[in-house]
Amino acid sequence: MRELQGKDAITRRAALQQGILGAAGLALLGHRGVRAQAPAKTAIAKAVIQIWMWGGPAHLDTFDPKPDAGHDYCGPLNKPIPTNVDGIRISELLPLLAQQADKYSIIRSMTHGINAHETASYMVQTGHKPGDGLVYPSVGAVVSAFKGYDHGYQGLIPPYIVLCESQGRFSEAGFLGQRHMPFCTGGDPARQPFAVEGVVAEGISEERQRGRRELLHGLDSLGKALPANPRLAQLDQCEAKAYDLILGDSGKLFDLSQEPAEMRESYGKSTFGQSCLMARRLVEHGVPYVTINYKGWDTHKQHFETMRRKLPEMDKGMAALLQDLSARGLLDSTVVWWGGEFGRTPKVQWEAPWNGGRSHYGNCFCAVLAGGGFKGGRVVGASDATGEEVAERPVYPQDVIGSIYERLGIDPDGPLPNSRGLDVQVMPASDNGPGRGRLNELV
Repeated sequence: MRELQGKDAITRRAALQQGILGAAGLALLGHRGVRAQAPAKTAIAKAVIQIWMWGGPAHLDTFDPKPDAGHDYCGPLNKPIPTNVDGIRISELLPLLAQQADKYSIIRSMTHGINAHETASYMVQTGHKPGDGLVYPSVGAVVSAFKGYDHGYQGLIPPYIVLCESQGRFSEAGFLGQRHMPFCTGGDPARQPFAVEGVVAEGISEERQRGRRELLHGLDSLGKALPANPRLAQLDQCEAKAYDLILGDSGKLFDLSQEPAEMRESYGKSTFGQSCLMARRLVEHGVPYVTINYKGWDTHKQHFETMRRKLPEMDKGMAALLQDLSARGLLDSTVVWWGGEFGRTPKVQWEAPWNGGRSHYGNCFCAVLAGGGFKGGRVVGASDATGEEVAERPVYPQDVIGSIYERLGIDPDGPLPNSRGLDVQVMPASDNGPGRGRLNELV
């Protein structure tokens, strides 16, 4: 909710005209629009934490190392380490995740052949190819439709959260519309306070927030003139929910200072580490879909310098998330999905101006799945000796997304209800692959 002061105050009439309801107003929209059908399958998982590796992570430097490929492929990262699962090795810069390998499985044969950020992001986030005139919803928006307010979701925190910036490649809600757009928190959970957009205002105390609310009511001549107006009564409800979100227990959910210092330290004090901790708090609270938009992986230049900084940060935050979810009994009901829009070129570009960079690569890359009924300690598929092509068991975005939907009790073959009356399925079949929702090795 926008802060109100002096000439910046928004009247009820203006709020109604502009549709400014704030995050809590999303809850009031629950009775509108088309209801998604009830899930057709038994749900094993209740929530998803998606670690979106914005820009595309290098598979050779993370979960599919190729030490025998030589310096032109491995660069200085040529000493992969064993994990706590016999036969699985990962990057030497991921020692904490190496000790959690029994909790996750690696897909080493992801493929779609697309090398453009926007198109690849759309494909991996929706499972649909572009070009038919429709913008399909992302996984988070579909989960919001099937698991959100129309299906008993309670609370003021919206059902689809992004920490902390929008992915920005396409409209995440697609044709499902604004109601299923993610709530992007903004701010930085590594700072105190975590300045969540519309919920936590940096430098504004609770006492001052209450004073501003009283000022708003004092300026509200329209409400006094029309006390029985039903539309204004609805806005009153929205305002009450918004202030409950700001000043009540829901708002305190974003206060990471309530976590023990040693817990915060275990995740790392980076933005990513604290986002992982925040994601755990959100799913523990009942939020069904949380995306951590983890930027910084589009490493065209000086790739290995970036890896030595970013991979230890990722290692600490992601390993702590898996361990914490497991210790709290949440991993069985929470899918953790790691991956980006594609991988990076296996062969390093040593020449100027790249100076040891990796470019976009959609022919073969990695994804990781954990929790929510997926088995851990496994490897699905394989790349060739240099990581350039899929050698065994190609896996397509449709397969991963369809499998996640099935874990959530959403039928990938079922209809996707929408206000436009489109006759579409939740997930299309792969054109030349094993089909949607059939990662049988992991279930």
